[in-house]
Amino acid sequence: MAKSQQTFNKIEKEKKKLKKREDKQKKKIERKANSNKGNGLDSMIAYVDENGYLTDTPPDPSKKKKIKAENIEIGVPKREKEEFDPVRKGKVAFFNDSKGYGFINDDETQERYFVHVNGLINEVKENDRVTFELERGQKGMNAVRVKKA
Repeated sequence: MAKSQQTFNKIEKEKKKLKKREDKQKKKIERKANSNKGNGLDSMIAYVDENGYLTDTPPDPSKKKKIKAENIEIGVPKREKEEFDPVRKGKVAFFNDSKGYGFINDDETQERYFVHVNGLINEVKENDRVTFELERGQKGMNAVRVKKA
């Protein structure tokens, strides 16, 4: 008598494949039954309520506000001219003489600004009190015209 060509493993794999196909077919039928295709425009419309949240119900017309087009600002609002002293005061936080650069901490804003040896008027060391001006550089604001205070 000849031995069967199908092993237990092959039978199990075949059963799993059939089960997978059936599950896939069931999911497909379920998706078709629950799909919103052909429901029209009403099912796709979303409204914004008075608080700015999206809802599926239209907003209450009594809570509508009138807004003039001139009052709408697009972009960054313009700043009023501020009079400020271009000379700032700070403290040298770090300076490397061999590489020729360092950083200055501004006393007012506590921001850190890059300083290059070309921007120095006097020679500076770490922890020196200095006065400086700012200039836009490639990677941000740089301290220039730096001198000891």
